Amino acid sequence: MKTEEQMKEMVRLKYAEIALQEKSDNAASCCGAGGCSTEVYNIMTDDYTGLSGYNAEADLGLGCGLPTAFARIKPGDVVIDLGSGAGNDAFVARAETGAAGKVIGVDFTPAMIEKARANAEKLGYHNVEFREGDIENLPVGASTANVVISNCVLNLVPNKAAVIREIYRVLKPGGHFSISDIVLTGELPEAIQQAAEMYAGCVSGAIQKENYLEQISQNGFQAITIQKQKAIHIPDDILSNYLDQQEIAAFRSGATGILSITVYGEKPETVPACAGQGCC
Repeated sequence: MKTEEQMKEMVRLKYAEIALQEKSDNAASCCGAGGCSTEVYNIMTDDYTGLSGYNAEADLGLGCGLPTAFARIKPGDVVIDLGSGAGNDAFVARAETGAAGKVIGVDFTPAMIEKARANAEKLGYHNVEFREGDIENLPVGASTANVVISNCVLNLVPNKAAVIREIYRVLKPGGHFSISDIVLTGELPEAIQQAAEMYAGCVSGAIQKENYLEQISQNGFQAITIQKQKAIHIPDDILSNYLDQQEIAAFRSGATGILSITVYGEKPETVPACAGQGCC
């Protein structure tokens, strides 16, 4: 069993590799929202191209939803993007918050931060900032943001409860989040849980849907709503890297479901003393 730090380093190395690939070589540019299935991390993406602020250079095809489309961002808002990658969601959020607002992207992969900053510079976006840091311990002050967004990132983090507490901390009272992520119904086969590529692809790091929503509730959020839900189908050519044909058949016929969900939650206007600490 890998330690939390080993799991983080595995993810960091995988996403550094993706960040350093040329666009023409990136598997995401082939697969996008439904092409080839050679990499699991890009069979889950949704189509961003119709959203204002979309920039193709920042889209590495690594998400599993469109949280910015559901995030209720208003002009002038401060938005924090957890696991901001090359800047895709941050730039879409900037189109919503406008020049009067601010977007802060946080990512723990230096190559991604470098890529995102270069993209922001090319676009002339001076109210979009990218900070290197761990989303379990955000490099952002308390009560900073009106909105927190994230796209298929909590699955990559071993301590999801710590991230949820941090989201609560950095939101202003009355602020809210909209987060897309992968959750499960039923248990994944052991071979998939232990596979590095599947973990970096947000599948084997997923937890049960009920547990995911319960952790959000336990940390003080209210008005928790599933804004969108879709089933994720892992193609046989990917599963065959980890399972034999008999195991694939058993997996297909079993009760396990892999879902992409976009969840909304609000920090109360009046914050209880213990809120965000998993105690109320």
